[in-house]
Amino acid sequence: MNDISLCIMTRALCQELYRSWENDPAIYADMDLFAPYQYDETAVNRYFDAKQTPTRILFAIVKDGRPIGELHLKQIDRERKECTLSIHLQNDAAKGHGYGTQAEKLALKYAFEELGMAAVNADTVLKNTRSQHVLEKVGFQYLEEKDGFRYYRCVRN
Repeated sequence: MNDISLCIMTRALCQELYRSWENDPAIYADMDLFAPYQYDETAVNRYFDAKQTPTRILFAIVKDGRPIGELHLKQIDRERKECTLSIHLQNDAAKGHGYGTQAEKLALKYAFEELGMAAVNADTVLKNTRSQHVLEKVGFQYLEEKDGFRYYRCVRN
């Protein structure tokens, strides 16, 4: 398995990531909202700008110098010492190789060691069993199923 790394997402990396993006039907709870992705430079810039907030860190998942996905630590609450993890891989070519698992492990290490978080939360739509498997593999514990989602939590050891 080739190693991946996480780096802070830049506008250029975000543009490169989304040029080859494919929407994944497995992450849509409501398939009426699903549509094939069409790259739009202006829309990607708006997306990137909207994610630059004090309660979010947006990472690029990088393999061989190219972005293959994105990972967010969001809803960062420094008082409660918890945040939420969100991950999306670029397309089917990036899936099934362990890159998401590696990225989530790196993100947990960053959240616990660099940000001082005590817990990291995550959720998936019910049908996204691949994501559920990865969350459990890296140490998240299943909490509950509610409103079409499965909720997880990983507590610092």
